[in-house]
Amino acid sequence: MNNGATIYDERPCLLGEGALWHPLRMQLFWFDILAGKLLSRRGDQEFAWEFGECVSAAGWVDENRLIIASETQLFLFDIESGERTHLAPLEADVPGTRSNDGRADPKGGFWIGTMGKKAEEGRGAIYRFHEGRVEPLFGGITIPNAICFAPDGSRAYFADTHEGIVYTVKLDAEGWPEGDREVFLDLSAEALHPDGAVVDANGCFWNAQWGASRVARYSREGKLEHVIALPPTNTSCLAFGGLDFRTLYVTSARQDLEEPRLADGLVYVVPEAGKGVPEPAVMIEAER
Repeated sequence: MNNGATIYDERPCLLGEGALWHPLRMQLFWFDILAGKLLSRRGDQEFAWEFGECVSAAGWVDENRLIIASETQLFLFDIESGERTHLAPLEADVPGTRSNDGRADPKGGFWIGTMGKKAEEGRGAIYRFHEGRVEPLFGGITIPNAICFAPDGSRAYFADTHEGIVYTVKLDAEGWPEGDREVFLDLSAEALHPDGAVVDANGCFWNAQWGASRVARYSREGKLEHVIALPPTNTSCLAFGGLDFRTLYVTSARQDLEEPRLADGLVYVVPEAGKGVPEPAVMIEAER
């Protein structure tokens, strides 16, 4: 299948994740979680920052600052200076866990999942950072992934990769869950493992599927509409970017592969894949 996919970055990641297109900088950021690294590039110029602990997901605050989730905290990171400012603890008193997938919501919040470092069953949770506070949302999750939102902020999506299930939940006017979560996709019968996801401008759900060498697009009703085959085995996260948000960036991983190939762990780019929307900014403090 020739879908125009090419290599965007050749630095292999053990666990490439957390793809984020910064709409003001027009720049892609992503993580190698287990290496404790944030990576980026502009043209031929490569960037990498090391943090000394697992880091997994980010949202943008303004042109020069990101909010980053690590295994112990949420912190502000200044891209130009490298300065870090602690915002809030994240299971800092719970040994053996780390952050995983996360994304900004349309109301200025930031959702982040946690999990056991050995993917112990039911040890993970999902939290929301909003106006300076971290609040628990869902517990009993093994591998939280696929956190993303309808562009109008009406609902959220998230998955437990271990179960093979993607859930959805309605959101209130301030972006908090309203009512019980519902099953959006049950992929367990197909032995598919939903990883990172994003919702496009038409409300369709795009999902990187671990171990399946593909990204899949589903309608608002959960019907499979399109599959993009990619070289790496473990596709892990995705982001729309570029000048018109029609370019799809996909991270991948070498984790769980006995004999990784050269294609595994790299970042790929697919032009004219669909139509995304800019990631919303994260609000750090309450508006006054």
